[in-house]
Amino acid sequence: QVQVVESGGGVKWPGDSLTLSCEYSGRNIFTIKSLGWFRQVPGKQRELVATVTTGGTSDGATDYAEDVKGRFTISRDRAKNEVKLQMNGLKPGDTAVYYCNAKWRGGASIRNSWGQGTQVTVLP
Repeated sequence: QVQVVESGGGVKWPGDSLTLSCEYSGRNIFTIKSLGWFRQVPGKQRELVATVTTGGTSDGATDYAEDVKGRFTISRDRAKNEVKLQMNGLKPGDTAVYYCNAKWRGGASIRNSWGQGTQVTVLP
């Protein structure tokens, strides 16, 4: 199993910066394939914000949604079992509940663990 817990949400103004943190734990953390941040607003599907690949030949590779490229940075601290999302140049359109995700191998299948979410509000 892998558990993830987010922290760091808040209320910001346009142009502000904010860092979200996610701590992961559990007996299967060494099988994690990727860590990521997703976000969701009411009435819409959860969407990818950023991911980082863990392990293998693509270890450390990152991927970002188009509208956050150049503004957001995902990083992983292996020693702390933590993944962060540094958000700069925040916009009102970034307002959402942000979820941490860990994709890991459980037996023969790939499983997903999600946190409870943390609210980010960027005032207009």
